[in-house]
Amino acid sequence: MAFRRFVNRLATAFAAAALASAFAAMPSRAQDFITVASTTSTEQSGLFKYLLPKAKEALGFDVRVVAVGTGQALDMGRRGDADVVFVHDRVAEEKFLAEGFATRRDDVMYNDFVLVGPKSDPAGVQGHDIEAALKKIAAAGAPFASRGDKSGTDAAEKRYWKEAGLEPKGGWYRETGSGMGPTLNTASGMNAYALADRGTWLSFRNRGELVILVEGDKKLFNQYGVMLVNPAKHPHVKKAMGQQFIDWLLSPAGQQAIAGYRIEGQQLFFPNAR
Repeated sequence: MAFRRFVNRLATAFAAAALASAFAAMPSRAQDFITVASTTSTEQSGLFKYLLPKAKEALGFDVRVVAVGTGQALDMGRRGDADVVFVHDRVAEEKFLAEGFATRRDDVMYNDFVLVGPKSDPAGVQGHDIEAALKKIAAAGAPFASRGDKSGTDAAEKRYWKEAGLEPKGGWYRETGSGMGPTLNTASGMNAYALADRGTWLSFRNRGELVILVEGDKKLFNQYGVMLVNPAKHPHVKKAMGQQFIDWLLSPAGQQAIAGYRIEGQQLFFPNAR
Protein backbone atom coordinates (compact mmCIF):
# COMPACT_ATOMS: atom_id res chain seq x y z
CA MET A 1 0.00 0.00 0.00
CA ALA A 2 2.79 2.42 0.86
CA PHE A 3 4.49 1.65 -2.46
CA ARG A 4 1.19 2.23 -4.34
CA ARG A 5 0.70 5.60 -2.64
CA PHE A 6 4.25 6.51 -3.60
CA VAL A 7 3.58 5.57 -7.23
CA ASN A 8 0.34 7.60 -7.23
CA ARG A 9 2.09 10.65 -5.79
CA LEU A 10 4.86 10.29 -8.36
CA ALA A 11 2.33 10.08 -11.20
CA THR A 12 0.52 13.16 -9.90
CA ALA A 13 3.79 15.06 -9.72
CA PHE A 14 4.69 14.09 -13.28
CA ALA A 15 1.22 15.16 -14.49
CA ALA A 16 1.51 18.52 -12.74
CA ALA A 17 4.97 19.06 -14.22
CA ALA A 18 3.71 18.20 -17.70
CA LEU A 19 0.77 20.57 -17.32
CA ALA A 20 3.06 23.38 -16.12
CA SER A 21 5.36 22.75 -19.07
CA ALA A 22 2.42 22.91 -21.48
CA PHE A 23 1.25 26.23 -20.04
CA ALA A 24 4.78 27.60 -20.22
CA ALA A 25 4.92 26.71 -23.90
CA MET A 26 1.69 28.55 -24.64
CA PRO A 27 1.88 32.24 -25.69
CA SER A 28 1.05 34.44 -22.73
CA ARG A 29 -2.15 36.43 -23.09
CA ALA A 30 -0.59 38.96 -20.73
CA GLN A 31 1.80 39.82 -23.57
CA ASP A 32 -0.99 40.56 -26.06
CA PHE A 33 -0.77 44.31 -25.56
CA ILE A 34 1.56 47.22 -26.07
CA THR A 35 2.04 50.29 -23.89
CA VAL A 36 1.78 53.70 -25.53
CA ALA A 37 2.98 56.77 -23.65
CA SER A 38 0.91 59.68 -24.90
CA THR A 39 -0.48 63.05 -23.93
CA THR A 40 -3.40 64.11 -21.80
CA SER A 41 -4.77 66.01 -24.80
CA THR A 42 -5.23 62.82 -26.84
CA GLU A 43 -6.78 61.02 -23.86
CA GLN A 44 -8.93 63.80 -22.39
CA SER A 45 -10.23 64.81 -25.81
CA GLY A 46 -11.75 61.33 -26.05
CA LEU A 47 -9.70 60.34 -29.11
CA PHE A 48 -8.27 57.13 -27.65
CA LYS A 49 -11.61 55.94 -26.33
CA TYR A 50 -12.86 56.21 -29.91
CA LEU A 51 -9.72 55.01 -31.69
CA LEU A 52 -8.38 52.06 -29.70
CA PRO A 53 -11.31 49.65 -30.24
CA LYS A 54 -10.78 50.16 -33.99
CA ALA A 55 -7.08 49.47 -33.58
CA LYS A 56 -7.74 46.28 -31.62
CA GLU A 57 -10.22 45.07 -34.23
CA ALA A 58 -7.62 45.60 -36.95
CA LEU A 59 -4.56 44.34 -35.07
CA GLY A 60 -5.86 41.72 -32.65
CA PHE A 61 -4.12 43.02 -29.53
CA ASP A 62 -4.74 45.69 -26.91
CA VAL A 63 -3.15 49.12 -26.87
CA ARG A 64 -2.81 50.44 -23.32
CA VAL A 65 -2.28 54.19 -23.09
CA VAL A 66 -0.54 56.01 -20.25
CA ALA A 67 -1.66 59.64 -20.62
CA VAL A 68 0.83 62.15 -19.22
CA GLY A 69 2.50 65.32 -20.44
CA THR A 70 4.71 64.98 -23.51
CA GLY A 71 7.88 65.45 -21.42
CA GLN A 72 6.85 62.64 -19.09
CA ALA A 73 5.81 60.44 -22.03
CA LEU A 74 9.24 60.83 -23.63
CA ASP A 75 10.89 60.08 -20.28
CA MET A 76 8.86 56.86 -20.13
CA GLY A 77 10.33 55.97 -23.50
CA ARG A 78 13.83 56.78 -22.28
CA ARG A 79 13.35 54.40 -19.34
CA GLY A 80 11.88 51.67 -21.53
CA ASP A 81 8.51 51.89 -19.77
CA ALA A 82 6.63 52.20 -23.08
CA ASP A 83 6.79 50.55 -26.49
CA VAL A 84 5.54 53.57 -28.45
CA VAL A 85 5.41 57.31 -27.76
CA PHE A 86 2.67 59.43 -29.35
CA VAL A 87 3.25 63.09 -28.47
CA HIS A 88 3.24 66.72 -29.66
CA ASP A 89 6.43 68.68 -29.09
CA ARG A 90 8.60 68.56 -32.22
CA VAL A 91 11.70 70.02 -30.51
CA ALA A 92 11.56 67.45 -27.69
CA GLU A 93 10.80 64.65 -30.16
CA GLU A 94 13.86 65.48 -32.26
CA LYS A 95 16.00 65.47 -29.10
CA PHE A 96 14.59 62.00 -28.27
CA LEU A 97 15.62 60.86 -31.76
CA ALA A 98 19.07 62.41 -31.50
CA GLU A 99 19.65 60.58 -28.21
CA GLY A 100 18.97 57.29 -29.98
CA PHE A 101 15.80 56.38 -28.10
CA ALA A 102 14.00 56.06 -31.45
CA THR A 103 15.27 55.68 -35.00
CA ARG A 104 12.32 57.22 -36.84
CA ARG A 105 9.55 59.74 -36.24
CA ASP A 106 6.35 60.09 -38.26
CA ASP A 107 3.73 62.80 -38.44
CA VAL A 108 0.30 61.40 -37.58
CA MET A 109 -2.18 64.28 -37.25
CA TYR A 110 -2.54 67.89 -36.24
CA ASN A 111 -4.94 70.40 -34.77
CA ASP A 112 -4.26 73.77 -33.19
CA PHE A 113 -3.95 75.59 -29.91
CA VAL A 114 -6.44 78.24 -28.84
CA LEU A 115 -6.32 80.91 -26.17
CA VAL A 116 -9.45 80.80 -24.05
CA GLY A 117 -10.58 83.30 -21.45
CA PRO A 118 -13.58 85.02 -19.88
CA LYS A 119 -16.22 86.24 -22.30
CA SER A 120 -15.80 89.76 -20.87
CA ASP A 121 -12.12 89.65 -22.02
CA PRO A 122 -10.74 92.07 -19.38
CA ALA A 123 -7.32 92.24 -21.05
CA GLY A 124 -8.80 92.90 -24.51
CA VAL A 125 -6.96 90.06 -26.25
CA GLN A 126 -9.54 88.87 -28.80
CA GLY A 127 -8.08 88.40 -32.24
CA HIS A 128 -5.59 86.25 -34.15
CA ASP A 129 -2.20 87.20 -32.67
CA ILE A 130 -1.04 85.04 -29.76
CA GLU A 131 2.02 87.16 -28.87
CA ALA A 132 0.03 90.40 -28.80
CA ALA A 133 -2.58 88.69 -26.61
CA LEU A 134 0.01 87.50 -24.07
CA LYS A 135 1.54 90.97 -23.87
CA LYS A 136 -1.89 92.40 -23.03
CA ILE A 137 -2.54 89.75 -20.38
CA ALA A 138 0.81 90.43 -18.70
CA ALA A 139 0.31 94.20 -18.85
CA ALA A 140 -3.13 93.88 -17.26
CA GLY A 141 -1.99 91.28 -14.71
CA ALA A 142 -5.06 89.28 -15.72
CA PRO A 143 -5.37 85.77 -14.23
CA PHE A 144 -3.73 83.09 -16.36
CA ALA A 145 -3.81 79.33 -15.70
CA SER A 146 -0.80 77.45 -17.05
CA ARG A 147 -0.30 73.70 -17.11
CA GLY A 148 3.28 73.96 -15.86
CA ASP A 149 3.75 70.21 -16.38
CA LYS A 150 6.38 70.04 -19.16
CA SER A 151 3.74 68.84 -21.58
CA GLY A 152 3.63 69.70 -25.28
CA THR A 153 1.03 72.36 -24.56
CA ASP A 154 3.13 73.77 -21.72
CA ALA A 155 6.22 73.86 -23.97
CA ALA A 156 4.24 75.72 -26.64
CA GLU A 157 2.91 78.22 -24.11
CA LYS A 158 6.40 78.89 -22.70
CA ARG A 159 7.68 79.35 -26.24
CA TYR A 160 4.96 81.94 -27.00
CA TRP A 161 5.81 83.90 -23.84
CA LYS A 162 9.49 83.87 -24.79
CA GLU A 163 8.75 85.01 -28.35
CA ALA A 164 6.66 87.83 -26.88
CA GLY A 165 9.73 88.87 -24.86
CA LEU A 166 8.10 88.06 -21.53
CA GLU A 167 8.75 85.85 -18.52
CA PRO A 168 5.39 85.39 -16.77
CA LYS A 169 5.50 85.52 -12.99
CA GLY A 170 3.51 86.99 -10.16
CA GLY A 171 0.22 86.29 -8.46
CA TRP A 172 -1.73 86.56 -11.71
CA TYR A 173 0.16 83.61 -13.27
CA ARG A 174 -0.75 80.24 -11.77
CA GLU A 175 0.91 76.95 -12.78
CA THR A 176 -1.37 74.01 -12.01
CA GLY A 177 1.16 71.23 -12.63
CA SER A 178 -1.66 69.16 -14.12
CA GLY A 179 -3.19 68.00 -17.39
CA MET A 180 -5.26 69.95 -19.85
CA GLY A 181 -8.66 69.09 -18.41
CA PRO A 182 -7.80 70.00 -14.80
CA THR A 183 -6.08 73.20 -15.98
CA LEU A 184 -9.21 74.21 -17.88
CA ASN A 185 -11.23 73.50 -14.73
CA THR A 186 -8.91 75.83 -12.83
CA ALA A 187 -9.24 78.51 -15.51
CA SER A 188 -13.00 78.18 -15.40
CA GLY A 189 -13.06 78.51 -11.62
CA MET A 190 -10.71 81.51 -11.66
CA ASN A 191 -12.29 83.08 -14.76
CA ALA A 192 -8.76 83.09 -16.13
CA TYR A 193 -7.06 82.90 -19.51
CA ALA A 194 -5.42 79.63 -20.60
CA LEU A 195 -3.82 78.03 -23.62
CA ALA A 196 -5.54 74.80 -24.67
CA ASP A 197 -5.42 72.34 -27.53
CA ARG A 198 -8.61 72.58 -29.53
CA GLY A 199 -9.40 68.88 -29.15
CA THR A 200 -9.59 69.00 -25.36
CA TRP A 201 -11.44 72.32 -25.47
CA LEU A 202 -14.14 70.90 -27.75
CA SER A 203 -14.66 67.96 -25.39
CA PHE A 204 -14.56 70.14 -22.25
CA ARG A 205 -17.94 70.78 -20.65
CA ASN A 206 -17.18 72.84 -17.53
CA ARG A 207 -16.53 76.05 -19.47
CA GLY A 208 -18.32 78.52 -17.22
CA GLU A 209 -17.71 81.97 -18.75
CA LEU A 210 -14.77 80.82 -20.89
CA VAL A 211 -14.79 81.22 -24.67
CA ILE A 212 -12.16 81.05 -27.41
CA LEU A 213 -10.60 84.49 -27.77
CA VAL A 214 -7.49 83.91 -29.92
CA GLU A 215 -7.26 81.41 -32.77
CA GLY A 216 -6.00 81.20 -36.32
CA ASP A 217 -2.41 82.38 -35.73
CA LYS A 218 -0.11 80.09 -37.74
CA LYS A 219 2.10 79.82 -34.64
CA LEU A 220 -0.73 77.91 -32.95
CA PHE A 221 -0.31 74.91 -35.27
CA ASN A 222 -0.11 71.71 -33.18
CA GLN A 223 1.54 68.66 -34.80
CA TYR A 224 1.48 65.15 -33.30
CA GLY A 225 4.17 62.55 -33.96
CA VAL A 226 4.67 58.87 -33.20
CA MET A 227 7.86 56.86 -32.52
CA LEU A 228 8.73 53.27 -31.67
CA VAL A 229 11.05 53.10 -28.67
CA ASN A 230 14.40 51.79 -29.92
CA PRO A 231 14.77 48.07 -29.05
CA ALA A 232 18.55 48.51 -29.22
CA LYS A 233 18.23 50.64 -26.07
CA HIS A 234 15.57 48.46 -24.44
CA PRO A 235 15.47 44.88 -25.79
CA HIS A 236 12.16 44.12 -24.04
CA VAL A 237 10.30 46.62 -26.25
CA LYS A 238 7.57 44.85 -28.23
CA LYS A 239 8.99 45.88 -31.57
CA ALA A 240 6.73 43.93 -33.90
CA MET A 241 3.42 44.89 -32.25
CA GLY A 242 4.55 48.45 -31.64
CA GLN A 243 5.42 48.87 -35.31
CA GLN A 244 2.13 47.29 -36.35
CA PHE A 245 0.25 49.90 -34.30
CA ILE A 246 2.29 52.72 -35.84
CA ASP A 247 1.75 51.32 -39.34
CA TRP A 248 -1.98 51.16 -38.69
CA LEU A 249 -2.07 54.79 -37.46
CA LEU A 250 -0.31 55.87 -40.64
CA SER A 251 -2.39 53.67 -42.95
CA PRO A 252 -5.47 54.90 -44.82
CA ALA A 253 -7.66 53.00 -42.34
CA GLY A 254 -6.01 54.58 -39.29
CA GLN A 255 -5.99 58.04 -40.82
CA GLN A 256 -9.66 57.71 -41.74
CA ALA A 257 -10.44 56.64 -38.17
CA ILE A 258 -8.68 59.74 -36.78
CA ALA A 259 -10.57 61.99 -39.19
CA GLY A 260 -13.84 60.37 -38.19
CA TYR A 261 -13.64 61.42 -34.54
CA ARG A 262 -16.01 64.35 -34.08
CA ILE A 263 -17.86 66.09 -31.27
CA GLU A 264 -21.14 67.75 -32.22
CA GLY A 265 -20.08 67.56 -35.86
CA GLN A 266 -16.70 69.20 -35.29
CA GLN A 267 -13.55 67.32 -36.28
CA LEU A 268 -10.95 67.37 -33.48
CA PHE A 269 -7.85 66.02 -35.25
CA PHE A 270 -6.72 66.16 -38.88
CA PRO A 271 -4.62 63.27 -40.20
CA ASN A 272 -1.47 64.18 -42.14
CA ALA A 273 0.72 61.07 -42.29
CA ARG A 274 3.08 61.15 -45.26
